[in-house]
Amino acid sequence: MKILIRNIARTTTEVELQKMFESYGRVQSCSLVLDKETGSSKGFGFVEMPMQGEARAAMKALNGKELDGNKIRVKKAEAKVLGAESDDADKKTESISNKNISGESIWSKRTKK
Repeated sequence: MKILIRNIARTTTEVELQKMFESYGRVQSCSLVLDKETGSSKGFGFVEMPMQGEARAAMKALNGKELDGNKIRVKKAEAKVLGAESDDADKKTESISNKNISGESIWSKRTKK
């Protein structure tokens, strides 16, 4: 299970974060999100734990816990949602695919017998 951790102090390291979660079970991966230009932490990161029960126990116990002076927020990571442009692109594709070359709707034509 992938877990999102927010409000992490900029001084907290991946090693510290991983150790905190390892007390609840096996940690598959741990990563802080870093600023591309400065290389410093953006204040959030992800931990992956393969066992759901251990991951849920860690989330419950660590949400709101203080780490390096900050109360961290811990929850299950959600799948990334694509922006509105994606929805518009899907609508355009659907609109185009429902028309023939001359632009007439293929659904409005009736076949003659």
